[in-house]
Amino acid sequence: MAGEHLHALDGYRARTSPVHHLDARVKLVLALLFILSAVLTPTGAWPAYILLTALVWSAIILSQVGMGFVQRRTAVVMPFALAAVTVIFTTPGRPVLTVWKFDITDHGLLRLISILLKSWLSIQAAVLLTACTPFPALLQAMSALRIPRVLVVILGFTYRYIFVIGDEALRLIRGRAARSGDLNGKGGGTLLWRARVTGNMAGSLFLRSIERSERVYAAMLARGYDGQIRTLNHPTVRPSELVLMLAGSLLLVLIQLLARLRW
Repeated sequence: MAGEHLHALDGYRARTSPVHHLDARVKLVLALLFILSAVLTPTGAWPAYILLTALVWSAIILSQVGMGFVQRRTAVVMPFALAAVTVIFTTPGRPVLTVWKFDITDHGLLRLISILLKSWLSIQAAVLLTACTPFPALLQAMSALRIPRVLVVILGFTYRYIFVIGDEALRLIRGRAARSGDLNGKGGGTLLWRARVTGNMAGSLFLRSIERSERVYAAMLARGYDGQIRTLNHPTVRPSELVLMLAGSLLLVLIQLLARLRW
């Protein structure tokens, strides 16, 4: 227990696949273009969705990170897409079902399915990107692509200190277990006692986080931090990677063109 740390949020999986060996800038550009292509795909263009699914699944298989791993991570985020469920009632069309005096339309169902497919495809691309690219490399790629420096710095600190706060929470949980005689991890005391202790732990975690952030920032200033994260120079993108990025971009454009034709 003394050496326990929180690593569940770290999605990177080290492999020796061709996807892992690609330059982080190339992977970031292709992932963003894929997500943009999925978002712009017209409602009901099913062949386009099939092609996009085949494309992202091919990349997952080639990356060797595991289809199950990607789908499990995707399933965690997918419920948020259900916020669009209201479109089945608000989209004009032919009523196909009535629920609590509200009509569900055929166009509404079509739009909801398309939104869920877009979300599913986009999340898979994001999960694959983080699984094949270490987060520091992603931050360097963002800087190289001229993404605003403030955004890159905020993302970097947020990612790093999620684990710091997580470790603080684990220490609080261990302390509670030690003081309550909870050796099996099921929680001791009554429900009211556990609720009161959880509230105290949340407040303590908040105060510890503020104190830790102040100490870290003071240490950074003492070491010359001026708001800019400095890294080594980026290696040159190989010609083969440029060709791959161009081919991938053209393929996505072609899918969008086909999606707007009558299949």
